[in-house]
Amino acid sequence: MEDSYPHAYFGEQVATLGDRITAAREAQGLSQPGFARKLGVKLKTVQNWEDDRTEPRANKAQMMSGVLGVSVSWLLIGVGDGIPEPMKATLPEGVEDILDELRQLQSAMTENVRKIGSVEKRLRSAQR
Repeated sequence: MEDSYPHAYFGEQVATLGDRITAAREAQGLSQPGFARKLGVKLKTVQNWEDDRTEPRANKAQMMSGVLGVSVSWLLIGVGDGIPEPMKATLPEGVEDILDELRQLQSAMTENVRKIGSVEKRLRSAQR
């Protein structure tokens, strides 16, 4: 698995937007409430971003990148100036494959949620 994503631990294929927000916030030593205050948003908003329930608007993503000291592209897709890759922990055999499968499922679910939102929007528009 290591060779599949060289130097891209936080890349789009491996980590979610929420993973990158959490990692960068923690790297800055910020708590969720402190981060929310700096961005002028509610704590629940930060929690939803980090849990991949919602995504920040462009202006908040830009503010976030400044507060966290990372590029917007790194924050959104894991490419560009970000935080260093964490030290690789030694996991029992097979666990890395399971984690990779979970990441792929989460990514697919996120994409499906986006598609559902788009279809719902089209449906609402058609009903008017």
